[in-house]
Amino acid sequence: MGYRHQFTGRTEGIRATAPLRWRGLDGLLGAFWQAEGECGGRGYYLSANPRISVFFDDVSSVQVGESERALARRGRPMARAFYVPAGTPMWTAFTAPLVFSHLDVHLDAAKLSDTLGRALGRAAAREALARPAEVRDTGDIEGLARLLVEEVTEPRRHDLYAESLAISLATAVLDLGGPAGGPAPARAEGRLTRWQMRRIVERFEAGGGRRLTVAEMAATVGLSESWFSHVFRNTTGLTPLQWQSRRRIELAKALLADGALSISEVADRLGFSDQAHLTRVFRQVEGETPAAWRRARAA
Repeated sequence: MGYRHQFTGRTEGIRATAPLRWRGLDGLLGAFWQAEGECGGRGYYLSANPRISVFFDDVSSVQVGESERALARRGRPMARAFYVPAGTPMWTAFTAPLVFSHLDVHLDAAKLSDTLGRALGRAAAREALARPAEVRDTGDIEGLARLLVEEVTEPRRHDLYAESLAISLATAVLDLGGPAGGPAPARAEGRLTRWQMRRIVERFEAGGGRRLTVAEMAATVGLSESWFSHVFRNTTGLTPLQWQSRRRIELAKALLADGALSISEVADRLGFSDQAHLTRVFRQVEGETPAAWRRARAA
């Protein structure tokens, strides 16, 4: 089979609700789990081989961390699909009761590296396999996973079919770059996805231009504050505060141009502490005061 299963898992307050279904193939092992976890349930997982997990239920109530300390200090909501490099530990904690099912695909690192290396080059393949990856908007990934579950639980086709599904699933979850060697699509491990940025914009706009804390922005997309700040700057070229300042000033300019509100009323509408606060931020972004900007537009 070209694959030796070396996996350690310890759980508390989590139990299987149906027998495990699994199938060994060339260079991989697929396992389909149905389980439930109680509030306060915990798990520890470590594999000598890389693995991919796809959940078929909302698991955002499960907190995950790369260490017990990280989990206790500030875990992040578990993604619906993720890739864990070989030798990378994972801790989980249930914050609410949950019934769930998921597919685990344990992969032979050497075989997967060879497969990816033929398309990407060996160095790029090794680099991709060393990076964790998370996907929160699973979309077509879930479709691939369900097809593979069918072949794991009730095999009907040649092994090659299931193996091809597993490789397709891996390339969908891993950060391999865009079509024809183009830039990588935004992913949770290095940049925010388009879905995540859309959620942040929607959250910001729902507040009417009032400033969000970094913690609130990070929670919107299920990331820790420190990691969110890192990937947000990778995505936008700005810190969360700088990005919000620019968007708030754009809203201020629209209100100033309308002319119905005084500058102090605009400041109050957008959640600035007072007119002086708005003036200071406006000058930082636009290089002039709101009053000067309004006069220049009127002229």
